[in-house]
Amino acid sequence: MRWLIVSQSFAMVAASVSFPFYLLFIENIGSDFSSFGFAYGLFTLSGAIFHRFIGRLSDLIGGQILLIFYSIGMSFLFLLIPSTGSIQEVYMIQVLLGMLGALQKTSEKVVISDMTEHASRGKSIGQYHFWTALFSSIAVMGTGFILEYFTIHFLFYACSLFFLISGLVIIICGSKSKRSVPMSVD
Repeated sequence: MRWLIVSQSFAMVAASVSFPFYLLFIENIGSDFSSFGFAYGLFTLSGAIFHRFIGRLSDLIGGQILLIFYSIGMSFLFLLIPSTGSIQEVYMIQVLLGMLGALQKTSEKVVISDMTEHASRGKSIGQYHFWTALFSSIAVMGTGFILEYFTIHFLFYACSLFFLISGLVIIICGSKSKRSVPMSVD
């Protein structure tokens, strides 16, 4: 379970740190509330549509592989965000972010359920969310200070690297773990 906490902490840090600044980035491209509302609606709609497909896919290939696709996909997508220049490109990114977000939410839950025993599942899930949320909150608080010295483009590139590290942790550590043996975070 530790490798999952490390991997998803990197991903959650990248997502949490970038989200407030991504909203400012979108605001600079779309000049009105309707374009912003439509962009966010595309994100949630695409996530909803892809959840059903991803759920079936996770039963076929497993949650770990899907988490790897999520991390690598987000890494590449975050490399593209700084070059986005039109609201139509923002809309396309929102659809991809919605799809990848659904991939992460579903596959994360599949992996956690595969790694925990029924009797202590709640405790393990609570520990998992504690650590990922803790690292995420610390990173969000520190980002404002860091951005005083770097550009917002740097933030997206750094987050891309964090998503890549998240995927590499799953590839390296997740393949070494025994998926059939439930593990505890204690």
